[in-house]
Amino acid sequence: MTLLKKIIATWLLLGVTQTLSAMPASQLWLAEEQEGTLSVRPISTADGYHNQPLVVDNGVYFTQQVSSVDGVQTDLFFYDFTTQVARNLTNTPVSEYSPTLYPYGDGLSAVVVEADGSQKLWYYPFSKEQSPQRLFAHIAPVGYHAWGENEQLVMFILGEPHTLQFTDLKGHLPKVVASDIGRTLAYNAARKIYSFTYTEQGLQWFASLDARTLDITRHFALPAQVQYYTWFDDNTVAYAIAGRIYTRHLDNPEQVNIWRNLSAYCPGTISRLSKQGKRLVFVCDQVKTK
Repeated sequence: MTLLKKIIATWLLLGVTQTLSAMPASQLWLAEEQEGTLSVRPISTADGYHNQPLVVDNGVYFTQQVSSVDGVQTDLFFYDFTTQVARNLTNTPVSEYSPTLYPYGDGLSAVVVEADGSQKLWYYPFSKEQSPQRLFAHIAPVGYHAWGENEQLVMFILGEPHTLQFTDLKGHLPKVVASDIGRTLAYNAARKIYSFTYTEQGLQWFASLDARTLDITRHFALPAQVQYYTWFDDNTVAYAIAGRIYTRHLDNPEQVNIWRNLSAYCPGTISRLSKQGKRLVFVCDQVKTK
């Protein structure tokens, strides 16, 4: 792979076109419902790339920019709700993205930009007694992923166009199930569906893939500026436009409700979201100054 292709592949993963020395500044905020009110506070600084949050019971996994004498890369971090401190989990010479709880071990799965520029899926155990390991040697370049059940998962594979591919840990070859897809992948265990977005005839559709039949259902069209979403619960999807967060119920998708206006906390644009219980973490992409 040429140096130019490596750079293009890395920034396709991030969804930006800046140079490697200038990752887009973004800040993580925690919105928490407490006794009928919403408490909102930042959980990262705003002077670098803090993105791809995953909320769990005791904190938030995310991707953060780190700098060294060799340049700029990203590592996986964890923000602890109790200590209110974030720590670097990986500290490697390569870049990691998209932290996801690994269902078949005590650790995270993540997309790794390897030394030769290839993007593959890895497992990072929480235990220091175990070494990280590549999960798939033959599947690349991976951008994002979501685990289902029975050792199955879907992956965003970069290409022209980007494709959604379904596979498992049992050695089956990946199957292309959709193309021209967006960056957010998720699994809804209650409905046994993977969710994703794709573009067709100029419209961006929120869709689902049945985990048992691999049938695709198109649910509703998203506003053109929306790239990311999260599941609020088993039946409700949420996304942001500017500083406002909207929800749509899967069984009544034509009705759009505003959940909160968070513009006072994010003067830029809210992009990625992650919700668990009464906690929502959102990414505020910083306003560019001239």
